[in-house]
Amino acid sequence: MTSPAPPLARPWSLMGRIGLLLDSIRFEHSVFALPFAYLGMILAANGLPTGGQVLWITVAMIAARTLAMSANRWVDRRIDLLNPRTSSRALPAGRLRSAEMFAMATVSLVVFLAAAAMLNTTALVLAPLAALIVVTYSYSKRFTWLSHFWLGFADGIAPAGGWIGVTGTLPWEAVLLALAVTTWVAGFDLIYQCMDRDFDVAHGLHTIPATWGNAASLWWAKAMHVLTIGSLVGVGAAMSLAWPFYIGVLIAASLLVYEHRLVKPNDLSKVGVAFFNINGYIAVTVFGFTALAVFIE
Repeated sequence: MTSPAPPLARPWSLMGRIGLLLDSIRFEHSVFALPFAYLGMILAANGLPTGGQVLWITVAMIAARTLAMSANRWVDRRIDLLNPRTSSRALPAGRLRSAEMFAMATVSLVVFLAAAAMLNTTALVLAPLAALIVVTYSYSKRFTWLSHFWLGFADGIAPAGGWIGVTGTLPWEAVLLALAVTTWVAGFDLIYQCMDRDFDVAHGLHTIPATWGNAASLWWAKAMHVLTIGSLVGVGAAMSLAWPFYIGVLIAASLLVYEHRLVKPNDLSKVGVAFFNINGYIAVTVFGFTALAVFIE
């Protein structure tokens, strides 16, 4: 077994430690969640929501993602120390203390609940349930291979939350939109987790790659992404969205096809490109073309 990386120097200034905390959860990748939250927001408003709604939905989504990522880093800190792929992360490498990561999760939870309270009563009532879902995902692969879909559902909350933030309701169109994001995220997590198959098998962690192999996991990922595109088309049809929406869906479908062509069961060297770059493009593309469809009507 590969030895954990030795501890690196800790930044002792306050700003240095805050920067390290944000870097450790890849704070800049909030771009994955925000476009779909905004998607639910503009569809619920059928145009531009109020400035206050945009502000507090943005704060809520960033806080929810920060809560999810910091909780994941804290919960998995011992597993990450053993995994050669993750042992150099700030927490297992000793550059951050577990108390600091726990504190960031706690602050994020408080901010998330406060932002929900600023939106409406329904958002506030449902916020603790959303927080529970995003935090407990980190424990899921310890007992079920459904962990990929748990993560997808945790991110699928984003467009539903955006919708609730505007109207205080959750119609079936919003549920269908949440399904699109759930299957999209579950699909790319099925790809990403292929990199840890051997480690997960050795340590008794439950994922589809560990249970049935990488080939099966990539097949499941394709199936999830077919459901993603189908769900998006269903949203467009149900809401009679204009033609730019379907151009955005077509581009997203093309990007997903390209993503799947980058990875093979025995060649995962391009998973980083597929996981981070392409999925960021998909989120922004779908939101941009949906906004165009809504505003030209």
